[in-house]
Amino acid sequence: MIDDATIIIRLVTSVLLGGIIGFEREHSGKPAGLKTHILVSLGSCLVAILSVNLYAGVQGLTNADPARLAAQVVSGIGFLGAGAIIKEGPTIRGLTTAASLWVVASVGLAVGVGMMVGAMATAILVVIVLQWLPKLEKWLHHRSSEILLYIHTDDRPGQVGRIGSRLGALGIRITQIKIEEQENGGIGIPIILDMKNCRDLTTVIAELSKVEGVISVTQEFD
Repeated sequence: MIDDATIIIRLVTSVLLGGIIGFEREHSGKPAGLKTHILVSLGSCLVAILSVNLYAGVQGLTNADPARLAAQVVSGIGFLGAGAIIKEGPTIRGLTTAASLWVVASVGLAVGVGMMVGAMATAILVVIVLQWLPKLEKWLHHRSSEILLYIHTDDRPGQVGRIGSRLGALGIRITQIKIEEQENGGIGIPIILDMKNCRDLTTVIAELSKVEGVISVTQEFD
């Protein structure tokens, strides 16, 4: 049986580790932030403690499996993660946050059963991945000749042609283009550009923003 003092220490530790990951998500403006990650970690930790203590109380008296409650946490967290996934235009957002929720649940379970070193190492690695891999991805996209832009513009006759003409003047070839209606008015244009002849993305975005009717131009990452 896990004694009361150890239970409190483990619960507090789960809050701290979940908070570390949640703070990074909150700081990045993601839909599931500090409170969500803390609660997931804390709840998972309590379930793991409950599993251990329940098994200790009936050990030798039944064939109870102490891992069954923990297994339900791992599968059940998928429902919460699904709520963090949002489709916006050509991209799907929230997959990383959904994954971080799944990992933080595992961190909570690890703390609950006393695997402190593994839980702490995982939390630190998660923060490193969330902070540094996006920078690597941006660097790789920058080296690639193709980029994905999302243009939000007013719905005007010939607007796509005006955007295409501005890109043509810059010597940029359009690889793929779509047109999507926006609920808040206007249209969204996800467009893939071949940047072989123009590496200055800042100039491209600035020139597209000058097209009359264009509301915003942002670079998207798959």
